[in-house]
Amino acid sequence: MSKPKIAIIISSTREARFADKPAQWLLEKAKARSDFDVELVDLRDFDLPFFDEVASNMWAPTQDPKAVAWQKKIAEFDGYIFLVAEYNRSITGALKNAIDQAYVEWVKKPAAYVGYGSVGAARAIEQLRLINVELQMVPVRHGVHIGGSEFFTVWGGGKNEPMSAIEAVIEPSLNDLFNNLTWWANATKTARAEDQKQAAE
Repeated sequence: MSKPKIAIIISSTREARFADKPAQWLLEKAKARSDFDVELVDLRDFDLPFFDEVASNMWAPTQDPKAVAWQKKIAEFDGYIFLVAEYNRSITGALKNAIDQAYVEWVKKPAAYVGYGSVGAARAIEQLRLINVELQMVPVRHGVHIGGSEFFTVWGGGKNEPMSAIEAVIEPSLNDLFNNLTWWANATKTARAEDQKQAAE
């Protein structure tokens, strides 16, 4: 079976977002791995409308072509790393809307989390885990939380140092995340393939 394909999803769409800095660092680290392929998926590139379908695509076909394009992109992947910004103790509205624009594409796939902010987006990620469970996803245990002094070291409003300045602190957690995500991506990919085989018989 081919290597799993993983999406890094940037959850913030603000012009002044911090996300680009950790996203490029995360992408570079992910590309150094040989056990999965990776692609950066930026919500800015999809210009999604607010969810306005009769139901999720679990129950009725989606009509909006922009939402359909998003579903097709999400369907390409075997797992996801959400790069999470925390807005008022929750995930961004853009991310929640993007998640709601699909359903069947998320099912039986793992999700991992890299968060940033004063508490490393811990509160937002806890909420995102619950959302992912409702979508029949597999939230992995290990995550990366760029918070406290590490966040203010690399944030543009703080010292604005390169991500390498905090690697010694967060890279062990990132390696655990990659290992955990890869295991679940392979396991669920194999299981989905078996389901498809049985359904075709």
